[in-house]
Amino acid sequence: MTWSIIARDPATGQFGIAVATRFFAVGARVPHIAAGIGGVATQALVNPYYGIDGLKLLREGRAPRDIVTTLIAADSGRESRQLHVMDTSGRIASHTGRDCVDWCGHLEGDDFSIAGNMLAGADVLDDTAKAYVANENLPFARRLILAMQAGETAGGDKRGRQSAALLIHGEEEWSDLDLRVDDHADPLAELERLEQVSRERWVHFRKFLPTRKNPAGVTDREAIDAAIDAAIASRR
Repeated sequence: MTWSIIARDPATGQFGIAVATRFFAVGARVPHIAAGIGGVATQALVNPYYGIDGLKLLREGRAPRDIVTTLIAADSGRESRQLHVMDTSGRIASHTGRDCVDWCGHLEGDDFSIAGNMLAGADVLDDTAKAYVANENLPFARRLILAMQAGETAGGDKRGRQSAALLIHGEEEWSDLDLRVDDHADPLAELERLEQVSRERWVHFRKFLPTRKNPAGVTDREAIDAAIDAAIASRR
């Protein structure tokens, strides 16, 4: 009932997952990322534990194929599930159960994996991939959204549209960007708008948050405001 892309930006090391569907609040259950380690997307008749346990196994250093095999072996409902996993080395594995609704399938490329079910056709994944590859010079978040919009233009979820999400992690355990459109007539357009809003202040502010290397972060409000204002001014 969904399609998603897991990708790693080689320029920054960020992992990202973008997803869209004709179902409520897709961002609450499908995308899962472990910073600097990998990502998991669980969809179709979603099993949330694929994401929870999949990240645990990624952190243990298990290979994606082994992770997929382990997860579906423990699930008697596996034929109704879809799952794909990618690690920081670019290794990818997927599972599409035989009871997933057509069109369903998976494809992969250099540093990205795309999977979907209940789609208008194979072109949804093909065009998502083509757009992602073609826009390699764009910032990572915008590249992921444009890829998903290309898939939607190709037909997307054959039932229609309702929700979309974008999750990106950098070096820290907390996300660089976590955007959700839970219920909207045009969720990918709204996701694009929210990403634009994030560039107004959030992307400049997040560098002052606590990190593992700097546990206190920056707390000087005047310094923070001055740096954000300078960053905004430099874009004009």
